Amino acid sequence: MNTRKPTDRALRRGWTTGACATAATKAALSALFTGSFPDPVQITLPKGEMPLFPLCREHLDGDRSMASIIKDAGDDPDVTHGAEVIVTVYRGLPGSGISFKAGPGVGMVTKAGLPIAPGEPAINPVPRKLMREVVEALCVEFDQPTDITIEISVADGAELALKTWNPRLGIVGGLSILGTTGIVHPFSCAAWIHSIHRGVDVSRAAGLKHIAGSTGSTSETAVQALYDLPDIALMDMGDFAGGLLKYVRTHPVSRLTIAGGFAKLVKLAQGALDLHSGRSQVDFNWLAGRIEALGGSQELVENSRIANTAAEVLSLAQEDTRELAEALTLDVARAAERTAQTALDRGGVSSAVSVDILVVGREGEVLANTASGLGLNPEA
Repeated sequence: MNTRKPTDRALRRGWTTGACATAATKAALSALFTGSFPDPVQITLPKGEMPLFPLCREHLDGDRSMASIIKDAGDDPDVTHGAEVIVTVYRGLPGSGISFKAGPGVGMVTKAGLPIAPGEPAINPVPRKLMREVVEALCVEFDQPTDITIEISVADGAELALKTWNPRLGIVGGLSILGTTGIVHPFSCAAWIHSIHRGVDVSRAAGLKHIAGSTGSTSETAVQALYDLPDIALMDMGDFAGGLLKYVRTHPVSRLTIAGGFAKLVKLAQGALDLHSGRSQVDFNWLAGRIEALGGSQELVENSRIANTAAEVLSLAQEDTRELAEALTLDVARAAERTAQTALDRGGVSSAVSVDILVVGREGEVLANTASGLGLNPEA
């Protein structure tokens, strides 16, 4: 996983795998028709930008032409930053038109609910459109038939894909070729939320009635074990509770469980839908007020107001009495459930989606469950 950290300077944007594949397609097909690779190669993106891409490798062998580009994701912590996107083009049978093939490191779609049908290479619609336009324009320019096969590979793509949602979404064998604008905006939440949406789509297409969004791997493991959910029912929600809730509001399932650690769910309980530490903070006065309402001592209430973290507040409550800590955790879970339900409801009309909250400890233990009460395992 990329570990680059943001700095104080302006963050540099990068290019999607789809943009890289489009540029490599143009370079490879130009060489197939002319014998020469343009380097750098320029393409036009959906919003009119015309970036230049330097080639990493190139090879022309008779009726097959290959060009590759190293993906530059800018300052975005993208798992595919630095990956080599490789495109080989060759002529297809007369009348076959433009076709796409997954080479090594590019996945195949096996489940319904994604923008690409099962049995197709995991090359999303916008990159396909960009590549088609490049091929059509070059074929017109050089008076060539548009019977061209575009084979896309990504070096080490199968290994990189294990760090993405692809295995869970039923995309096997490698990465997806993605991009809607061609541009990667540094530290944007858009790609993550897009993955959440596709996860919901796949679950609904598979007929699942119960899905779960989790803030991290520990809570995901706990919720899966508790309800025996299949992998495709698990949404890696991260900090983006709002992204999940708003999508489920318009793409409903019968039941949604949100699972997470105490601190993240305190923020949800306080009304935040973005749980990232840089975009929402724990209100310690609110937490102290909950403890006071639950009968906590004045000393505990005051110590909670000046605590450094939500975890510290929970630890202080546990030192006071186990019963108070349990009551606080369940109180937070119920408040988080109210926030989530409000996000699901619209215009005074109650949502058809039933939502419940699972608070999970650092060792994966269930601390509170609004579906059943504290520490009890409800029926799935």
